[in-house]
Order: sequence, then C-alpha cells, then structure tokens
Amino acid sequence: MGMTGQLATSKAGHDKDTLYVIVAEEGDFVFVCDGRLKRPEKPKKKRRKHIQPINCFVDEVLRKKLQGREKVYAEEIRYALKQYNARILHKEMEQDHFK
Repeated sequence: MGMTGQLATSKAGHDKDTLYVIVAEEGDFVFVCDGRLKRPEKPKKKRRKHIQPINCFVDEVLRKKLQGREKVYAEEIRYALKQYNARILHKEMEQDHFK
C-alpha cells in the first residue's frame, strides 16, 4: 500500500497530464481517481508505468480511509487535488515575487 493516497499524473493515453489520486493498488496496476470523471466508486485502472507519481500525499485522514478501503467521497478527492493545486500556485507566485 505504498502508493495509495499519493498524487500522480498520467503519462500516456487520452488523459495525459491529468492529475489523479491513487486510491488502490493491485499487482502491476493502480486505480486512480480525480473526483470528477473518475469517481472513487469507479476508478480508472492504469498500469504503473503509465503514471508519474508526485512526491505528495493526500492528508492523513483521507489516506487512512483509502488504505483501510473505507468509503471515500468524490468531494474528498476533489478537495485534496484542489489543496495541491493551491500549494503549487502559491509557490509559483512566491517565486515570481522574488524575481
């Protein structure tokens, strides 16, 4: 369960560069969700080689729910992705400010 709860982008396919949360793992596959088109109850199955993990995880509460295979709502996934995007935007704005 090492990657469960980690953020990743798609490296291949029509969804290339889409940001996902890894909600489960099974052998050479991971199941990813974005909370919009791919919801937690029906995640997208992708080969590990077709995703690029990001060194960022969802918050501890959501991660424990995912690892415990508890019910997760699409809103929780969307909120986690929104938090990540806000952090990235904030970092970029800080870097632009100091140029």
